[in-house]
Amino acid sequence: MRRVPLNISFAKHTLANGLDVLLHEDHSCPIAAVNVWYHVGSKNERPGHTGFAHLFEHLMFEGSQHHDRGYFHPLQGAGATLNGSTNADRTNYWEVVPSNALELALWMESDRMGFLLPALTEAKFENQRHVVLNERRQNYENRPYGLAAMAILAALYRPDHPYHWTTIGEIADLEAVRLEEAHAFFRRFYHPANASLAIAGDIDAAGALAMAEACFGGIEAGEPVPPVRAEASLEGEVRLLLFDRIELPRLYLAWLSPAMFAEGDADLDLATDLLANGKTSRLYRRLVFDERLAADVSAAQNSREIGGFVQVTATAAPGRTLPELERVIVEEIARLAADGPTDAEIERGRVQAESQFVYRLQTVGGFGGKSDQLNAYNVFTGDPSYFDRDLARYQAVTAASIRRTVSRSLVRGGRVTLSVVPRDRGDLAMPGSSPADVS
Repeated sequence: MRRVPLNISFAKHTLANGLDVLLHEDHSCPIAAVNVWYHVGSKNERPGHTGFAHLFEHLMFEGSQHHDRGYFHPLQGAGATLNGSTNADRTNYWEVVPSNALELALWMESDRMGFLLPALTEAKFENQRHVVLNERRQNYENRPYGLAAMAILAALYRPDHPYHWTTIGEIADLEAVRLEEAHAFFRRFYHPANASLAIAGDIDAAGALAMAEACFGGIEAGEPVPPVRAEASLEGEVRLLLFDRIELPRLYLAWLSPAMFAEGDADLDLATDLLANGKTSRLYRRLVFDERLAADVSAAQNSREIGGFVQVTATAAPGRTLPELERVIVEEIARLAADGPTDAEIERGRVQAESQFVYRLQTVGGFGGKSDQLNAYNVFTGDPSYFDRDLARYQAVTAASIRRTVSRSLVRGGRVTLSVVPRDRGDLAMPGSSPADVS
């Protein structure tokens, strides 16, 4: 297969306060992207004190000392698009602006990095606490199958493991947190020594670096944040049950898997892809098309910084049962472990992987654009030029390595089996299931 070089030109500088600045020039369009990653997510929280990282995703848009008003108005007035997100391992914020508004975007980002707390009042804090609690109700408690993710994580990881809880946090923790605790969390994690700034697009690299130095250089470095380390293990099978306001039962199977970039991570990416990505995948053909057992099926290797998990999800077709779905899924996984994928399946997976890499490089900003990818590699590997080596992991996957990894992680590994069934229909769950613990 022909390899497409994916590395892009960039320059990396580290300011005296520890802030990494990544610069990439792309003059194809008169726009500039500003992208900030903080190496903090829900895994940096602790039991009884969860939801802080996601709460700050909201609070960072509420104004800072020198612009104590909504964050969106001045940037959108200059023609910008902007957003942010939080997951277990990182928090990011980005703006895409006309080139002549680059300094505005950098100044706005720097003011909330260095001067958020003087403007973070009790009133703003309470308002966003309620916004997050409402978001939790909408996205989890009141959404069909919405509590499944909480149940699976809680079963895969012990209570003191940093992946035990979801990014949005526990209700009791969100209700109990006080403003001074939030201030302490911000001072611990949201500072130059724990951040990476990428500037990409129609820029002059030297001029952009000078702007970054002027805007961010005076912010206090903050204390270095040590890596989070934790081990996870799962023996045998754990069968759980959730009742929900739904019509069709759904089955979730989940296994622990290697961490992001670790050996086996790319193999499981391709394995889950050939199992349940698209109408030609093995599980779709059997469950949905041939045997008409399922209304839908999906699978993914959820790569995370200190450990991942594989999840297969299937919704029963009317009149079909979850044990029927489980039987086919287990059979297909066992067949993949025993016989491996075909050459055509491996080639399709490699082509799709490369296509996804190329697609992410079509834009300079936003989620997954060049600036976001530079920051991702810089934060997680320390090297922004990791593009080609990342893709090389997928090119190195073989039928033998997929057989070996699927056998180790999905056949011999422990498993969480979650049944989500309609209210008062416990008989539809997998036999031997116990009530799931969600909060």
